[in-house]
Amino acid sequence: MTKLIYQIVSAMIGLWLAVMFIPGVFVSAYPDSNFFGFKLTALWQVYLLLGVILGLLNFFVKPILDVITLPLRIITLGLFGFAINMGLIWLIDIFFEELNTPLLYPLLWTTLIIFAINIILSHLANKNNN
Repeated sequence: MTKLIYQIVSAMIGLWLAVMFIPGVFVSAYPDSNFFGFKLTALWQVYLLLGVILGLLNFFVKPILDVITLPLRIITLGLFGFAINMGLIWLIDIFFEELNTPLLYPLLWTTLIIFAINIILSHLANKNNN
């Protein structure tokens, strides 16, 4: 359960940092933004929603994709894992018009930021558990 919470928090913080530092990446709350009938009126609600969705994808879907693409990950010495992460963020970008990550390089930098935040938070969690 704590790993899921860390995934969600790292996705939220990573998206926020990507918007702050990467040109072209932005998150916006539109007047008609909603999620299954719930109005998203503030920007923090959009970050929370995107973080929860991306955290759930990283927690449930990514391990399945890692197993399926294991031969590619072995051949590329693990670099295909970044392609999986980029694909998940790109999927979020397609489904939610509030997030915009144009082209390849902003998506790559966003992925690296979220990956780094996730590593830092998981390291802190492991240090606190020991």
